[in-house]
Amino acid sequence: MSLPLLQLPGAVELLVVLFVFVIGLVILVGASYWVYSDAKGRGNDNAVLWAVLTALGFFLGLVPGLLVLVVYLVVGRK
Repeated sequence: MSLPLLQLPGAVELLVVLFVFVIGLVILVGASYWVYSDAKGRGNDNAVLWAVLTALGFFLGLVPGLLVLVVYLVVGRK
């Protein structure tokens, strides 16, 4: 017996798009939180700025987000 939602035209595609969106949101929030807590732990005064830049990077895409993470790990040391 199949789910009624999957019988609608385009329902599978919608579920895939929603799944990708949720995974992207989890990555964005998780990476931003990790950068914020790591920067706070290192005593960095710009922890909020690094978290916002990380969120913006991941909002633009995976590659810009990873680039911000690499820049943080190289430059964000104190």
